[in-house]
Amino acid sequence: GEEEDGMYHGLFPRRQLWRPRLEYPLWDNDWDQRRPPPIDKVESEEGVEDENSKQQMTEAQRDRYIRKKGVTKHIILIRHGQYDESHKEDSKRLLTPLGRKQAELTGKRLGKLIRGVNEEFGPCRVKVVRVSDLARAKETADIIYDNMDVDNFDGEVVEKGEPDPLLNEGRPCHHIPGGRARASVVERTDEHHPRIEQAFRKYFFRADTPDLSSVDEEKNGSVGRDNVRICCYPTSDISNHHHAQSNIISTSPDASNPKSSPSATEEGATEKKLKTHPQHEFEIIVCHANVIRYFFCRALQLPPEAWLRLCTFNCSLTYFTIRPTGTVSCRMLGDIGHLPHELNTFSMHTGFNW
Repeated sequence: GEEEDGMYHGLFPRRQLWRPRLEYPLWDNDWDQRRPPPIDKVESEEGVEDENSKQQMTEAQRDRYIRKKGVTKHIILIRHGQYDESHKEDSKRLLTPLGRKQAELTGKRLGKLIRGVNEEFGPCRVKVVRVSDLARAKETADIIYDNMDVDNFDGEVVEKGEPDPLLNEGRPCHHIPGGRARASVVERTDEHHPRIEQAFRKYFFRADTPDLSSVDEEKNGSVGRDNVRICCYPTSDISNHHHAQSNIISTSPDASNPKSSPSATEEGATEKKLKTHPQHEFEIIVCHANVIRYFFCRALQLPPEAWLRLCTFNCSLTYFTIRPTGTVSCRMLGDIGHLPHELNTFSMHTGFNW
C-alpha cells in the first residue's frame, strides 16, 4: 500500500504516518517509559532453584502489588466554550454569552465532583487545573475555576496552572478518511504535530511506583497502606512538568486562624467531613477539540489518524484513568450531560441538526 514516491496511499508523505512501537492491536506496556524493569530470574550456580529464587517476586506479583498500592491518575480534558470566530486576532476570539454559560455550568459540575455528596459518592482530589495559552481556553478555565466554589471546599490545595502553549489548538496529524493533503497542510502538520505530541507526553503518564521492597513484608501481614513509601523509577524529562511554576490557591482552612477551623466538638458541628481517597489524583486540562481527539487516540493506543472521526462539543468532558500499572481507559468521551439542550454547540453549530 505504500507507493514508491514516498506517499502513503497517495494521501500524505509516508514519513508523517504515525508508527507505534508495537504492531496494532498489541498494547505497549511501557508506552510512557515508566514501567519497572524486568525481573531477572535468580538461580543457584548449579541452575537449581535455591531459597532466594523461591522467595523472589514474580512480575505478576509485582504488578498486582503496584495496582493495589499505587496511585491512579484521573485526567479530565475539557474543550473550551463557544467563542467568537469572526476575528483573526486571538485576543479578540473570546467566549460568546452562550459559551460563558457553558463554562459556568461546567465549573459547577466539577465543583460537585471536588466536594463530593456523601461517603458513597465521595470527594475527588483535584490537584490542578491546567489550560492552553489561547484566549478562549483561558477565559473558559477562569470561569470554570470561579464556579467550582473551591472556597467552600474543606480539602487540599487546588493549583491553577500557568497557561501552556503546548496545549494550543493545531493540526495534530493527518486524518483518514481524507483526500490528498495539500502542500500547506503537510507543512502545517510538520509544524504542529511535534508540539501536540510533546504535550501528550508531558501530561499523560502513570504515577510513581510504590516501593517494591515492602512486597515481602506485606505477604507476612506486616505492611498497611500508610507505610507504603513512594519511589520513582528513572524517567524522561517529560514528567518534570509538575515542578513548573503555578498559581497555588489553598482551599484548606487557615490553621493560624482558629475561627477558620471549627472544632468538630463545637455545637452544631455534627456533620461528618468527607475525605478524599489517597490513591486517586485528578487533574483538569482545558484545551481544544483537535488536541483532545488526538490525546484520545494516543492514550488508548489507537491510530491517531482516526482523530477526526470523533466529535467533542464545547465544554464537553473527556475523562481518562491511568492505573499505576500503566493501563489506560476512557470513562467519558465528549460528555455534555451537564449542559441543557439549548447549550449544546460544536463551534458555531447549534444543536444536532447539522
